[in-house]
Amino acid sequence: MYTIGIYIYVLGMLIASIFHKKARKMVVGISQTYLLLRRHIKKTDRVVWFHAASLGEFEQGRPLMERLHRECPEYKILLTFFSPSGYEVRKDYEGADLVCYLPFDTPGNAFSFLRLAHPEIAIFIKYEFWTNYLITCRYKGIKTYSVSSIFRPDQYFFKWHMFGKHPTLKPLRQFDHLFVQNESSKELLAEYGITKVTVVGDTRLDRVIAIKDAAAPLPLVEQFAGDAPCFIAGSSWGPDEEIYIPYFAQHKDWKLIIAPHVISETHLKDIEKLLEDNGFKSIRYTDLEKGEVMPATETEGQALIINCFGKLSSIYRYGKVALVGGGFGVGIHNVPEAAVYGIPVLFGPNNEKFREAQALKACGGSFEYQDDASFASLMDNFINNPEALQKAGEAAGGYINANAGAADKCFNAIFLNK
Repeated sequence: MYTIGIYIYVLGMLIASIFHKKARKMVVGISQTYLLLRRHIKKTDRVVWFHAASLGEFEQGRPLMERLHRECPEYKILLTFFSPSGYEVRKDYEGADLVCYLPFDTPGNAFSFLRLAHPEIAIFIKYEFWTNYLITCRYKGIKTYSVSSIFRPDQYFFKWHMFGKHPTLKPLRQFDHLFVQNESSKELLAEYGITKVTVVGDTRLDRVIAIKDAAAPLPLVEQFAGDAPCFIAGSSWGPDEEIYIPYFAQHKDWKLIIAPHVISETHLKDIEKLLEDNGFKSIRYTDLEKGEVMPATETEGQALIINCFGKLSSIYRYGKVALVGGGFGVGIHNVPEAAVYGIPVLFGPNNEKFREAQALKACGGSFEYQDDASFASLMDNFINNPEALQKAGEAAGGYINANAGAADKCFNAIFLNK
């Protein structure tokens, strides 16, 4: 039934590619995969294959890839994506010898792909469990690992199905080992007889520390911030903006730095209008780059809008408090990316499936708000109680540093047999 479902999905994607640009990119990209493998992978190459669905999973696998590239140059690194949003951004990633799309998970595709790629080791990041690829890896004797995976009882693996009890456990049983994020995942898998499991934590924490250590200063942001306390709104969405912007209309001694999740002209203008209505002067980062200057004002607030990509992870360093958006919709974004700088992180209510957010809440490094009143209560406490602000920041940074090291544990187990 799984394979039939994949064929139906493939047909749907082919039809969708006629009308949708993203689907078309995916279909065209997949059609080129076998040519790329023939061109770049020789029969004598020793290959390690990493698969990530998209950018988030790529970042979790990146610490492993970079250490492998650095310490084991005898291996070629093959990196595959399923999503165009991951592939298009990282298709030129220098840490891999070849980056391409993963063909759809049919038995024929799995056999052809693995025949051409012939990896010695396959590493699937987090939620990637492609049954036919995993079965074919097992058949071919390819060592297969899951890294940074996390499991919950409500996932489809553990539910009853009309064709028998838990038939979807089959892909999980193909792994040589699973490196999971938490103890509850290990315990859940053990209930179903899957015991080749080690708790290592999340490799993403290693990545955010590396990003922080390598982050370059941003003189324009530093000049804008000056000596004022700054509130950094990262991956900001409309529902978040309608809460925090009116609050800071009453606290104009704080400066706002807003990095929207969706950088479209429509969203940027919506933010600018909301800022203007609440007594703020604003300027876009690209305008600062062109030499424009924020008008001096004593009665109005000041806001900097980051209307370009690639800056946010460095910008958090200038904040006293951070907000990570998405909590009123798709789910919160990268909380550790802000917490690593030792500042408290706020987010909306859709955060229960995000392990780091829950752990940071438990240790007092991050906080959930549901509406204007709860947001105001949190910020009032930080503004009026500097000791509480400092304590929360120390808890956030402390959690990240204390729980790092997952990438080293995985690397040592997979490549050094430690």
